[in-house]
Formats: sequence, structure tokens, C-alpha cells
Amino acid sequence: MLVAGVDVGSLTVKAVILKDGEVAATTTLITGDDAATAARTAINEALKSLAERGVSATLDSLDYVVATGVGRKEVAFAHEVKTDVRCDAVGARHLFPSVRTVVDIGAESCKVIRLSKKGRVEDFTANDKCASGTGMFLDTLAKVIGVGVEKLGELSLKAKEPAKISSMCVVFAESEVISYIHKKTPVEDIIAGVHESISNRIFGMMNRVGIEKDVALVGGVARNVGVVRALEARAGENILVPEAPQIAGALGAALIAAKACEGGA
Repeated sequence: MLVAGVDVGSLTVKAVILKDGEVAATTTLITGDDAATAARTAINEALKSLAERGVSATLDSLDYVVATGVGRKEVAFAHEVKTDVRCDAVGARHLFPSVRTVVDIGAESCKVIRLSKKGRVEDFTANDKCASGTGMFLDTLAKVIGVGVEKLGELSLKAKEPAKISSMCVVFAESEVISYIHKKTPVEDIIAGVHESISNRIFGMMNRVGIEKDVALVGGVARNVGVVRALEARAGENILVPEAPQIAGALGAALIAAKACEGGA
């Protein structure tokens, strides 16, 4: 049985192919201006990767495809669409069966999901249109600081006295960062302050839905160890992070596709 999940986000599109219930291929690409084309390209790249492992398949030969993410309705070849909340929950629970709270930090959105003991979604909250607490927030401030966004996490761990970034708005936070730069504040301290600002916002969202152990962090921003450490410090909890946190939603979609093939809900 070959099934796939496609997660079309605002910045990247992720595809996961399962073969007999096991992850057989994954891919992550920039979404660009055409979500439909990006989704098709991502699944075809995953199929190429599958072929390199000796499994020949085409898009038409996939048994079931589930699409999720903000661009899920653009995926014409999907048999079904599911919300990113549902797919995040399924994907995170598969990776960490003990998880009860899932935090997903993407490029332009952040969600916190509380699960029941059986893994069902009990409650969730999402950020509003403000970019604070998202990958875009980090990307914007990284450019102001003059550091590649991929280096933020490592640098922040060297901070001695994190700067105080009080604003939740990216525009005002940018002004605060510029002020610290003018004061010759160490870059590491500024970055750590940015991470603490993000963790404070996310912790507030976690409190709104209720924090249940264990907690997992997924989404692209989960690759930033500085954000992970800041959130752990704020929440007073160890945070579980999968090896490839950006594909958790696509994995969940693929798992839902597999269940559909087996006759599940």
C-alpha cells in the first residue's frame, strides 16, 4: 500500500509517502506563488526518491492522498483534505505516543493543540494575523541583526544576558532590536532576547488551551535550538522535538490516508 500526505504551507510544501505504513520518502520545497504546482512538484520529487530505492510508482498509482496546510484546497490530486490541526496531532502522536500538547510553529502561523489520553484533539488555539511567534518574525529580525536565520539557535546559546524584547509586534520589536544594536549589545544577547519574546507568546497560548505532558514542538521553527531551549525554560518542561519537525503535518496526513485505505475514519 502506497499513500501520501502533502502539507502546503505559506513558505514550504512538504510531502511524505508511506509504504505499508512506513515512511518511504519525504521532500520539502519552497511553495512559491503557485501552491498547486508546488504540491505536484513535491509529490513527484518524493516519488523520484522512492524510485531510487527500487520502488516504481506514479502519482496516479498512489492508493490515497490527503492534503493539509493553508493551501490544501489547491491540491487537486488529493482524495481528501484535512485541517493542519488534525494532521499535526496525528503526526506528533505517531512520533511521540505520550504527547498531550502539540506546538506547531511555522513560517506565518503558530498553533497549540491539546490532546486527550487517546490522542483526540480536545482544544486548540492559533495566533492571529500578527507574525509574532512565527518563522517570519525570526526571519525579519535575523535580517536586521545581520545573521543567517539558520545560525540564530546556535548563537543564542552563547548569550550571557538576554536582551528584553517587550513588544509582540514585529514592527516594534524590530525597533527594539535596532536600539540594542546601536547600544552595542552583543548579538548573542539580542538573539536570545528575541527567542525569549517568542517563547513568552507561545507559553501564553499554551496556557490558554491547558498544558498537558508530554509536550512536542513541530514545524520549521522547531529546528531552532534556541527557541526550543527558551520555551523549555518558560514552560518548565522538557520539549520533545522530532528529527524532521517540519514534516510532522505531512506525516499526519499520510497516516490519515493509510487509515482511510484500511477502512478507518
